[in-house]
Amino acid sequence: MSDLSDEEAEEEAEAYLGEYDGERNSEGERHGRGKAELPNGDTYEGEYEHSLRNGQGTYRFKTGAYYIGEYLQNKKHGHGTFYYPDGSKYEGSWVDDRRHGYGEYTYANGDTYAGEWFNDNRHGQGTYIYKETGSMYVGGWVNGIQEGEAELIHLNHRYRGKFLDGIPVGRGKYIFDIGCEQHGEYIQSEEDKGEEEEEEEPSVLAAPKWKATEITKLIHWMPKVEKAPSPSEGPPAAAGETAAADEAVEERADEKDKMQTNPVIDESAEHRDDMPSLHKVSSEVFSPAKDAEVEDEEIREEENEEGEEYQGTAGLEDEEESEEAE
Repeated sequence: MSDLSDEEAEEEAEAYLGEYDGERNSEGERHGRGKAELPNGDTYEGEYEHSLRNGQGTYRFKTGAYYIGEYLQNKKHGHGTFYYPDGSKYEGSWVDDRRHGYGEYTYANGDTYAGEWFNDNRHGQGTYIYKETGSMYVGGWVNGIQEGEAELIHLNHRYRGKFLDGIPVGRGKYIFDIGCEQHGEYIQSEEDKGEEEEEEEPSVLAAPKWKATEITKLIHWMPKVEKAPSPSEGPPAAAGETAAADEAVEERADEKDKMQTNPVIDESAEHRDDMPSLHKVSSEVFSPAKDAEVEDEEIREEENEEGEEYQGTAGLEDEEESEEAE
Protein backbone atom coordinates (compact mmCIF):
# COMPACT_ATOMS: atom_id res chain seq x y z
CA MET A 1 0.00 0.00 0.00
CA SER A 2 1.32 3.44 -0.89
CA ASP A 3 2.51 5.77 1.85
CA LEU A 4 2.45 9.47 1.10
CA SER A 5 2.92 10.86 4.59
CA ASP A 6 5.78 13.10 3.41
CA GLU A 7 3.75 14.58 0.58
CA GLU A 8 0.76 15.13 2.82
CA ALA A 9 2.96 16.74 5.47
CA GLU A 10 4.29 19.15 2.87
CA GLU A 11 0.73 19.84 1.81
CA GLU A 12 -0.13 20.94 5.35
CA ALA A 13 3.08 22.96 5.82
CA GLU A 14 2.55 24.94 2.62
CA ALA A 15 -1.12 25.65 3.25
CA TYR A 16 -0.67 29.40 3.54
CA LEU A 17 2.33 29.88 1.26
CA GLY A 18 2.78 30.28 -2.45
CA GLU A 19 1.03 32.30 -5.09
CA TYR A 20 -2.73 32.51 -5.19
CA ASP A 21 -5.07 33.60 -7.93
CA GLY A 22 -8.72 33.61 -7.06
CA GLU A 23 -11.55 35.01 -4.99
CA ARG A 24 -11.17 36.64 -1.58
CA ASN A 25 -13.52 37.92 1.09
CA SER A 26 -13.70 41.40 2.56
CA GLU A 27 -10.92 40.55 5.01
CA GLY A 28 -8.55 39.58 2.22
CA GLU A 29 -8.70 35.86 2.94
CA ARG A 30 -8.80 33.22 0.24
CA HIS A 31 -12.51 32.64 -0.03
CA GLY A 32 -14.38 31.11 -2.92
CA ARG A 33 -12.74 29.46 -5.88
CA GLY A 34 -9.08 29.88 -6.65
CA LYS A 35 -5.78 28.36 -7.67
CA ALA A 36 -2.62 28.19 -5.58
CA GLU A 37 0.96 27.32 -6.58
CA LEU A 38 2.99 26.25 -3.56
CA PRO A 39 6.77 26.79 -3.19
CA ASN A 40 7.37 23.00 -3.01
CA GLY A 41 5.89 22.52 -6.48
CA ASP A 42 2.44 21.26 -5.43
CA THR A 43 -0.69 22.93 -6.79
CA TYR A 44 -4.27 23.20 -5.63
CA GLU A 45 -7.29 24.32 -7.59
CA GLY A 46 -10.68 24.41 -5.98
CA GLU A 47 -12.76 25.97 -3.27
CA TYR A 48 -11.56 27.93 -0.24
CA GLU A 49 -13.22 29.14 2.90
CA HIS A 50 -11.39 31.58 5.19
CA SER A 51 -8.04 30.69 3.57
CA LEU A 52 -8.57 26.94 4.08
CA ARG A 53 -9.26 24.34 1.42
CA ASN A 54 -12.95 23.64 1.92
CA GLY A 55 -15.28 22.00 -0.57
CA GLN A 56 -14.47 20.40 -3.92
CA GLY A 57 -10.90 20.63 -5.19
CA THR A 58 -7.91 19.02 -6.87
CA TYR A 59 -4.51 18.80 -5.18
CA ARG A 60 -1.52 17.71 -7.29
CA PHE A 61 1.74 16.63 -5.67
CA LYS A 62 5.10 17.17 -7.36
CA THR A 63 5.67 13.39 -7.05
CA GLY A 64 2.86 12.77 -9.57
CA ALA A 65 0.19 11.79 -7.07
CA TYR A 66 -3.03 13.77 -6.96
CA TYR A 67 -6.33 13.89 -5.12
CA ILE A 68 -9.70 14.87 -6.55
CA GLY A 69 -12.51 15.22 -4.05
CA GLU A 70 -13.90 16.99 -1.05
CA TYR A 71 -12.02 18.95 1.62
CA LEU A 72 -12.96 20.15 5.08
CA GLN A 73 -10.65 22.66 6.76
CA ASN A 74 -7.60 21.66 4.72
CA LYS A 75 -8.20 17.91 5.19
CA LYS A 76 -9.56 15.31 2.82
CA HIS A 77 -13.08 14.71 4.09
CA GLY A 78 -16.06 13.24 2.26
CA HIS A 79 -15.88 11.43 -1.06
CA GLY A 80 -12.71 11.56 -3.08
CA THR A 81 -10.22 9.68 -5.24
CA PHE A 82 -6.49 9.51 -4.55
CA TYR A 83 -4.11 8.47 -7.35
CA TYR A 84 -0.77 7.22 -5.96
CA PRO A 85 2.62 7.42 -7.76
CA ASP A 86 2.95 3.61 -8.03
CA GLY A 87 -0.28 3.38 -10.07
CA SER A 88 -2.58 2.34 -7.24
CA LYS A 89 -5.82 4.19 -6.57
CA TYR A 90 -8.33 4.63 -3.76
CA GLU A 91 -11.85 5.86 -4.38
CA GLY A 92 -14.27 6.20 -1.51
CA SER A 93 -14.94 7.89 1.78
CA TRP A 94 -12.47 10.02 3.73
CA VAL A 95 -12.63 11.29 7.31
CA ASP A 96 -10.02 13.62 8.80
CA ASP A 97 -7.52 12.94 6.00
CA ARG A 98 -7.83 9.14 6.33
CA ARG A 99 -9.56 6.37 4.39
CA HIS A 100 -12.65 5.74 6.49
CA GLY A 101 -16.03 4.23 5.57
CA TYR A 102 -16.67 2.41 2.31
CA GLY A 103 -14.07 2.52 -0.42
CA GLU A 104 -12.44 0.64 -3.29
CA TYR A 105 -8.67 0.26 -3.56
CA THR A 106 -6.88 -0.89 -6.70
CA TYR A 107 -3.29 -1.94 -5.92
CA ALA A 108 -0.25 -1.63 -8.16
CA ASN A 109 -0.16 -5.41 -8.79
CA GLY A 110 -3.77 -5.44 -9.96
CA ASP A 111 -5.35 -6.75 -6.76
CA THR A 112 -8.53 -5.00 -5.63
CA TYR A 113 -10.34 -4.50 -2.36
CA ALA A 114 -13.89 -3.22 -2.02
CA GLY A 115 -15.38 -2.83 1.42
CA GLU A 116 -15.19 -1.05 4.72
CA TRP A 117 -12.26 1.02 6.03
CA PHE A 118 -11.34 2.35 9.45
CA ASN A 119 -8.44 4.71 10.17
CA ASP A 120 -6.73 3.94 6.83
CA ASN A 121 -7.05 0.12 7.30
CA ARG A 122 -9.32 -2.51 5.80
CA HIS A 123 -11.74 -3.07 8.67
CA GLY A 124 -15.20 -4.65 8.66
CA GLN A 125 -16.68 -6.55 5.71
CA GLY A 126 -14.95 -6.54 2.37
CA THR A 127 -13.94 -8.45 -0.76
CA TYR A 128 -10.32 -8.86 -1.83
CA ILE A 129 -9.60 -10.21 -5.33
CA TYR A 130 -6.17 -11.58 -6.25
CA LYS A 131 -5.55 -10.76 -9.89
CA GLU A 132 -2.78 -13.34 -10.47
CA THR A 133 -4.84 -16.37 -9.41
CA GLY A 134 -8.37 -15.05 -9.66
CA SER A 135 -9.05 -16.16 -6.08
CA MET A 136 -11.36 -14.08 -3.93
CA TYR A 137 -11.66 -13.54 -0.19
CA VAL A 138 -15.11 -12.43 0.98
CA GLY A 139 -15.55 -11.79 4.68
CA GLY A 140 -14.31 -10.02 7.77
CA TRP A 141 -11.26 -7.81 8.31
CA VAL A 142 -9.67 -6.41 11.47
CA ASN A 143 -7.04 -3.66 11.15
CA GLY A 144 -6.07 -4.72 7.66
CA ILE A 145 -5.91 -8.49 8.40
CA GLN A 146 -8.36 -11.22 7.35
CA GLU A 147 -10.32 -12.22 10.43
CA GLY A 148 -13.80 -13.59 11.17
CA GLU A 149 -16.35 -15.52 9.13
CA ALA A 150 -15.35 -15.61 5.48
CA GLU A 151 -15.27 -17.53 2.22
CA LEU A 152 -12.13 -18.08 0.17
CA ILE A 153 -13.14 -18.75 -3.43
CA HIS A 154 -10.81 -20.44 -5.92
CA LEU A 155 -11.22 -21.48 -9.55
CA ASN A 156 -12.93 -24.85 -8.98
CA HIS A 157 -13.56 -24.96 -5.24
CA ARG A 158 -14.06 -22.77 -2.21
CA TYR A 159 -13.48 -22.85 1.53
CA ARG A 160 -16.01 -21.53 4.02
CA GLY A 161 -15.14 -21.03 7.69
CA LYS A 162 -13.38 -18.76 10.18
CA PHE A 163 -10.10 -16.89 9.74
CA LEU A 164 -7.64 -15.52 12.30
CA ASP A 165 -4.54 -13.49 11.45
CA GLY A 166 -5.07 -14.27 7.80
CA ILE A 167 -5.26 -18.09 8.13
CA PRO A 168 -8.24 -20.45 8.48
CA VAL A 169 -8.94 -21.88 11.94
CA GLY A 170 -11.50 -24.21 13.50
CA ARG A 171 -14.34 -25.97 11.73
CA GLY A 172 -15.18 -25.33 8.11
CA LYS A 173 -15.82 -27.03 4.80
CA TYR A 174 -14.49 -27.21 1.26
CA ILE A 175 -17.09 -27.00 -1.50
CA PHE A 176 -16.08 -28.53 -4.84
CA ASP A 177 -17.66 -27.75 -8.19
CA ILE A 178 -17.93 -31.48 -8.99
CA GLY A 179 -20.85 -31.60 -6.57
CA CYS A 180 -19.58 -32.56 -3.12
CA GLU A 181 -18.51 -31.00 0.16
CA GLN A 182 -15.69 -32.01 2.49
CA HIS A 183 -16.32 -31.10 6.12
CA GLY A 184 -13.53 -30.91 8.64
CA GLU A 185 -11.45 -28.78 10.96
CA TYR A 186 -8.19 -26.85 10.93
CA ILE A 187 -6.14 -27.91 13.93
CA GLN A 188 -3.41 -25.69 15.31
CA SER A 189 -0.29 -27.63 16.30
CA GLU A 190 2.94 -26.58 17.97
CA GLU A 191 6.35 -27.26 16.50
CA ASP A 192 8.40 -29.85 18.30
CA LYS A 193 11.22 -28.35 20.35
CA GLY A 194 13.72 -29.48 22.94
CA GLU A 195 13.15 -28.92 26.63
CA GLU A 196 15.76 -26.15 26.82
CA GLU A 197 14.26 -24.25 23.92
CA GLU A 198 10.77 -24.56 25.41
CA GLU A 199 11.99 -22.97 28.63
CA GLU A 200 13.84 -20.11 27.00
CA GLU A 201 11.40 -19.21 24.18
CA PRO A 202 7.62 -19.30 23.89
CA SER A 203 6.14 -22.00 21.68
CA VAL A 204 5.94 -21.18 18.01
CA LEU A 205 2.65 -22.04 16.28
CA ALA A 206 2.95 -23.92 13.02
CA ALA A 207 0.52 -23.59 10.12
CA PRO A 208 -2.80 -25.28 10.99
CA LYS A 209 -3.45 -28.69 9.45
CA TRP A 210 -6.70 -29.71 7.81
CA LYS A 211 -8.43 -32.77 9.23
CA ALA A 212 -11.35 -34.02 7.15
CA THR A 213 -14.29 -35.69 8.92
CA GLU A 214 -16.85 -36.47 6.20
CA ILE A 215 -17.75 -35.94 2.57
CA THR A 216 -21.33 -35.14 1.64
CA LYS A 217 -23.28 -34.21 -1.45
CA LEU A 218 -23.49 -30.59 -2.39
CA ILE A 219 -26.15 -28.86 -0.32
CA HIS A 220 -28.19 -26.55 -2.51
CA TRP A 221 -29.97 -23.72 -0.81
CA MET A 222 -32.71 -21.78 -2.53
CA PRO A 223 -34.56 -18.89 -0.90
CA LYS A 224 -38.32 -19.30 -0.59
CA VAL A 225 -39.91 -16.73 -2.84
CA GLU A 226 -43.55 -15.86 -2.33
CA LYS A 227 -45.58 -14.03 -4.92
CA ALA A 228 -46.25 -10.51 -3.79
CA PRO A 229 -49.98 -9.67 -3.68
CA SER A 230 -51.34 -7.02 -5.98
CA PRO A 231 -52.64 -3.81 -4.39
CA SER A 232 -56.24 -4.98 -4.96
CA GLU A 233 -55.61 -8.25 -3.09
CA GLY A 234 -54.46 -6.52 0.08
CA PRO A 235 -51.88 -7.86 2.55
CA PRO A 236 -51.00 -11.57 2.48
CA ALA A 237 -53.18 -13.80 4.70
CA ALA A 238 -51.82 -15.75 7.63
CA ALA A 239 -50.85 -19.40 7.17
CA GLY A 240 -54.01 -20.68 8.93
CA GLU A 241 -56.29 -18.44 6.90
CA THR A 242 -54.64 -19.52 3.67
CA ALA A 243 -55.09 -23.23 4.52
CA ALA A 244 -58.77 -22.71 5.42
CA ALA A 245 -59.35 -20.82 2.18
CA ASP A 246 -57.73 -23.63 0.16
CA GLU A 247 -59.96 -26.25 1.86
CA ALA A 248 -63.07 -24.20 1.13
CA VAL A 249 -62.08 -23.91 -2.54
CA GLU A 250 -61.53 -27.68 -2.78
CA GLU A 251 -64.94 -28.40 -1.19
CA ARG A 252 -66.70 -26.11 -3.64
CA ALA A 253 -64.89 -27.79 -6.53
CA ASP A 254 -65.99 -31.26 -5.29
CA GLU A 255 -69.60 -30.13 -4.99
CA LYS A 256 -69.51 -28.73 -8.50
CA ASP A 257 -68.14 -32.01 -9.87
CA LYS A 258 -70.90 -33.98 -8.13
CA MET A 259 -73.60 -31.72 -9.57
CA GLN A 260 -72.18 -32.18 -13.06
CA THR A 261 -71.93 -35.96 -12.64
CA ASN A 262 -75.37 -36.53 -11.04
CA PRO A 263 -77.70 -33.78 -12.25
CA VAL A 264 -80.99 -33.31 -10.40
CA ILE A 265 -83.97 -34.29 -12.61
CA ASP A 266 -87.48 -32.90 -12.09
CA GLU A 267 -89.59 -35.90 -13.19
CA SER A 268 -92.89 -34.06 -12.80
CA ALA A 269 -91.81 -31.42 -15.31
CA GLU A 270 -90.07 -33.84 -17.69
CA HIS A 271 -93.14 -36.04 -18.36
CA ARG A 272 -95.69 -33.25 -18.72
CA ASP A 273 -96.66 -32.43 -22.32
CA ASP A 274 -97.86 -28.96 -21.41
CA MET A 275 -94.42 -28.01 -20.00
CA PRO A 276 -91.91 -28.28 -22.90
CA SER A 277 -88.28 -27.68 -22.13
CA LEU A 278 -86.63 -24.36 -22.85
CA HIS A 279 -84.51 -26.00 -25.53
CA LYS A 280 -87.59 -27.44 -27.23
CA VAL A 281 -89.45 -24.15 -27.16
CA SER A 282 -86.51 -22.20 -28.46
CA SER A 283 -85.90 -24.68 -31.29
CA GLU A 284 -89.53 -24.64 -32.32
CA VAL A 285 -89.74 -20.89 -32.35
CA PHE A 286 -86.35 -19.97 -33.77
CA SER A 287 -85.37 -22.98 -35.95
CA PRO A 288 -85.83 -22.30 -39.72
CA ALA A 289 -85.17 -25.98 -40.48
CA LYS A 290 -88.12 -26.92 -38.32
CA ASP A 291 -90.37 -24.47 -40.18
CA ALA A 292 -89.28 -25.97 -43.50
CA GLU A 293 -90.11 -29.49 -42.29
CA VAL A 294 -93.61 -28.43 -41.20
CA GLU A 295 -94.23 -26.79 -44.55
CA ASP A 296 -93.06 -29.90 -46.43
CA GLU A 297 -95.34 -32.11 -44.33
CA GLU A 298 -98.36 -29.90 -45.12
CA ILE A 299 -97.59 -30.10 -48.86
CA ARG A 300 -97.33 -33.89 -48.71
CA GLU A 301 -100.69 -34.11 -46.92
CA GLU A 302 -102.32 -31.98 -49.61
CA GLU A 303 -100.82 -34.17 -52.35
CA ASN A 304 -102.08 -37.33 -50.64
CA GLU A 305 -105.56 -35.85 -50.38
CA GLU A 306 -105.53 -34.96 -54.09
CA GLY A 307 -104.34 -38.47 -54.94
CA GLU A 308 -107.09 -40.07 -52.94
CA GLU A 309 -109.69 -37.86 -54.68
CA TYR A 310 -108.26 -38.84 -58.05
CA GLN A 311 -108.31 -42.54 -57.21
CA GLY A 312 -111.93 -42.24 -56.05
CA THR A 313 -113.03 -40.56 -59.30
CA ALA A 314 -111.28 -43.18 -61.44
CA GLY A 315 -113.08 -45.97 -59.61
CA LEU A 316 -116.51 -44.46 -60.27
CA GLU A 317 -115.77 -44.12 -63.99
CA ASP A 318 -114.76 -47.81 -64.23
CA GLU A 319 -118.00 -48.91 -62.56
CA GLU A 320 -120.11 -46.85 -64.99
CA GLU A 321 -118.30 -48.40 -68.00
CA SER A 322 -118.88 -51.95 -66.73
CA GLU A 323 -122.60 -51.30 -66.23
CA GLU A 324 -122.98 -50.00 -69.81
CA ALA A 325 -121.20 -53.07 -71.19
CA GLU A 326 -123.65 -55.36 -69.46
